[in-house]
Parts: sequence; structure tokens; C-alpha cells
Amino acid sequence: MALQNSSMKRLFSTAFQVRFYSAPAERSIPAAKQKYVPTSGTYPKGFLAGSSHAGVKPSNTKCDDVALVVSEEPCPAAGVFTRNAFKAAPVTFCQKLLHSNDEKVRGVVANAGCANAVTGPIGRQHAVDMARATDECFDKTAEGRTLVMSTGVIGQKLPIDRIKEAVPKAHAALGSTHQHWMNAARAICTTDTFPKLMSRKFTLPSHPDVEYSIAGMTKGAGMIHPNMGTLLGIICTDVKIESKSMHRYLSAAANRSFNSISIDGDTSTNDTVAFLANGAAAPSDAAPLTLSSQGQYGDPDSKAFMHVLTDFMTDLAQLVVRDGEGATKFVTIRVKSARSAYTARRAASSIATSPLVKTALYGKDANWGRILCAIGYAPGIIRNPGLGLRAEGPPEEKKSNGPPKTHAQVSMQSTSVSFVPSDGSEELKLLTLGEPAEVDEVRAKEVLEMEDVEIVVKLDDDPSQNSRHMHEAVYWTCDFSHEYVTINGDYRT
Repeated sequence: MALQNSSMKRLFSTAFQVRFYSAPAERSIPAAKQKYVPTSGTYPKGFLAGSSHAGVKPSNTKCDDVALVVSEEPCPAAGVFTRNAFKAAPVTFCQKLLHSNDEKVRGVVANAGCANAVTGPIGRQHAVDMARATDECFDKTAEGRTLVMSTGVIGQKLPIDRIKEAVPKAHAALGSTHQHWMNAARAICTTDTFPKLMSRKFTLPSHPDVEYSIAGMTKGAGMIHPNMGTLLGIICTDVKIESKSMHRYLSAAANRSFNSISIDGDTSTNDTVAFLANGAAAPSDAAPLTLSSQGQYGDPDSKAFMHVLTDFMTDLAQLVVRDGEGATKFVTIRVKSARSAYTARRAASSIATSPLVKTALYGKDANWGRILCAIGYAPGIIRNPGLGLRAEGPPEEKKSNGPPKTHAQVSMQSTSVSFVPSDGSEELKLLTLGEPAEVDEVRAKEVLEMEDVEIVVKLDDDPSQNSRHMHEAVYWTCDFSHEYVTINGDYRT
């Protein structure tokens, strides 16, 4: 009878495509997610945001799906992009623009509903057309001032005429209020259940009386795994930054934020995070912030801003994980290794992308064996001659004129695993130095009932050598629910 009931439930869910965690109709925000949506904000001087409706997807008859975020004056910009080999037309357009253009950028135009990816020459022309339509709103003679982003279904062509008509409307709707920024953040949503928008005030050591602001919006709920920025993001600040330092700041902050999140292990063709700094709040005599190619700061202000940017981008990236498609849990994975940061990162990434770990978390099952298994097969840790995989050490240990050195990076006898509850109560030990712990299953279920869960893995948990320096890697991910399959089973249609 239980089997029959289970089968009937699955049949009912499939037939009616019941959605418990996906975006509701009319983009209403689920009650559980409303706490992540700001009701006000402080936005950087000299930046404007706006949106309009183009109907990129035929099913979208009234929600805005074209967004503009622009600086009132052209400003330095930088971007980090997907490493997927099949890059979408907007990605290659932006990379070329930022690489070859000595002029400053005016802003970003983005559309939701169609990724303009794998669309051939016509797709590349459509990216150009979107940028040109935006440029002409500011200056009929100027080109090469606008970055382009697209998100949605791969392999379909943009309704470019409708988008070109919508761009001037978005320009006419530009403004500096919280609502203007919120409208733009909503316009880039696809399967997102809530718009992801943040703003923050800060000061710098040399002139603490001057108040600066940083603001950012991002979108993403699926096809997300670190290999750059794993989604679309736009970050703006009114600090003055040296042009050639822009990418250094963005890249360093992205590695510790957007590159440390994963929802499903899939790296999109369209990932782009753009960073703009117009200096509008800086005193006229303030020197631009600098960061050398060796990671050296020009002054205390430059170092202070790095902390501000990294913390801000980390919080923004975590919003993406909290909105993972079908997700019910926000999971922090913290791995410590005495061998290297690379070993810790490889293990953390593998745990974060394991479907079996993620489904166990959804089912509130403290199945630590899946965590250990994911570590053991992690690329760079596993040795598999059949696939040409070696257990590699960090890059600095690789031979310049030969194959990488082979390392035993993990040992069962020195590995420990535990859950750390989000309510501050005592950690739940699952594995200690390779030996299974006596797990209280009732307590384990209580811990996994919480929305926030932390998994701590110590790869070198040797009490006799606690003085050793431990490298740590942190990833943020979510669980896999039935709803993830439902959402992605009919995403295109």
C-alpha cells in the first residue's frame, strides 16, 4: 500500500507540475524569501537604473525583461566571464569591448528570457545591436560604451526588434531611487523567486568624513557552478579607482565570493559580472585606489576597499544560493587541509556538487558516507589512469618540463566530518579520524531541519600535530529537491 501511495503521489506531481519552491506566477515573492528583499537602500552617486518590457519570451506579456544600469558620466569598468568553451555572444562582445576599448564604459544593458547563446553570427550582431541601441540613447555618435548581458534559454534567437524598441523606454525610466534599482533587479530574473539587490555605505581611512556607497544586483538560480562568476551580476560604486586596477579588484573578490558558490555543478555559457566605478563621491583631490598585478595595495584606502568589495560580493553571491532552484537549505561547506589550499578547495567543490550529498541533505539524512565518497573522487585528488587523471599538488609544485607530481592528498585515518548547527548548539560528529561516530539520528534530523547547515571536514585532523598551519576552503551550496527536476524538466517550454 505504501508503494502504491508513493507512486500515486509521483504521478499526481508529474501530471500537474506541482511547484513548491519555484518562482510563482506574476513574480510574486514567496513568504519565506521576502526577508532577503530590501525595502530601501543607499545607492552610489551618479548611477541610474531602469527597466522596460520587451516580451522576450512570448509567455511574458507584462513583466519587465530589459534592464539598464548606467553611470551619468562614462567610467572605468571591468568584467569577469564564464570559462565555458561555448561562450554566448554577449560574453564575447563584452570581452572584446573591455580588452580593446580605451574609452570608458557608460553602463550595462541586460535582457532576460533568452541567452543569445550558440546563435552564430546573427547572435553576435544582436549583441552589437543591443549595445548600439543603448549608446544612441546617450550620444548618437558614440559607440562602444555599453556592456551587454543576456540570460535565459540557450540556442534561441533574440527578438531583437522588440528589444531595440524597449531600450529607449528603459532609458526614459532611469532613476536613482530604490524602486528604480529594484525594477532593474526584477527585470533580469528568470527562475529566480526574488530579486537580488544589495547596497551598502562605507568610508575609507584617509577621509572618514566622506561617505561612499556600493550597490549590486545579481540573478541566478540554476546552471550555477564557480568558474568565474556563475551568473549575471552588476556592481557599482562611487569610489575613484585606477582603470587598470579595476579587473584586479574584481577578479580577487570574485574568487572568494562568486567562485565559491554552486547550485548544480553546471557552468553557464553566459556568466558575466560587471564592475563599474565612477568616483562621483570622491573628493577632487583623492587619489584613485590601486592594486598591483602582484596584489600589492597602493595605500591603506586601497586595502580597505578590497575588504569592502569582497564582503559585499560574498553577501551578494550567497543570495544566489539561497534562491537555488527548488532549494530548501543553505549549506556552508568548510574543508581544512594541512597539505594545501588546493586540496581543501578540490574537496569542498566536489562535496558541493555531489547530487547524492545534496539529496541526502534534502531528505534530512545524515549520510556522511556520501560526503567522504565525494572527497575521494574529487578531480585533482583522485588518481584514475583510465581517464588520464592524476592526484596533483598545487601549481607551484608542478614540474615545468614534465608531468605534475603525484601526491596522496587525503587519508581515511586522518579525516573527520561533522555538522555544525546554525543555532550555535554543539557540533554533531559523524566521522572522527576515519572511525564512524555513534550518531544520534534524532539529533541529526533536528540539525538538518534547519534552513542553514554547515558541514565541516578536517582532512588532517591529527591531535598530535594541531600546531600545523591549516588551509581552509569554503563553498556555499544548497540541497536538491524534487522541485529542481520539475523546474528544469520543462525549462525551455
